[in-house]
Amino acid sequence: MKIETKYHGEIELNEKDVWHFEKGIPGFEDEKEFTVLSFNGNEVFYVLQSVSTPTLGFIISNPFSFFKEYQINLDDAVTHALDLVKIEDSMVYVILTVREPFNQSTANLQAPLVFNVKNKKAKQIILNDYSRKQPVAAAEAKE
Repeated sequence: MKIETKYHGEIELNEKDVWHFEKGIPGFEDEKEFTVLSFNGNEVFYVLQSVSTPTLGFIISNPFSFFKEYQINLDDAVTHALDLVKIEDSMVYVILTVREPFNQSTANLQAPLVFNVKNKKAKQIILNDYSRKQPVAAAEAKE
């Protein structure tokens, strides 16, 4: 299928590349299908692109690549909702708020996105121990 995207223009997308958010993302409950797109030459930042809304694309990143102390515990409700049997079958990303200059950008560590790589189910969860606006200046130095 062809979709229009926020950052990549029109692309060809295979069904196997679609992630299913059963209840959407908080604030975007009607958006149930997304794909993760990479930027050429960049292995740190990605786009969580809505399959149905071209203008809806979130910049995301693996939080563990620049927040070494970050930890999440998935409770039974989350593992059940995602049909997640082994933690090794999951990926975690966080949504970034990108600002100019980049060192003023922040990561939402309070609401990570958890993906089950086996069945393509995904969910945004809420953690009370972290900030919604954690500076990501450390990630800039890593690039």
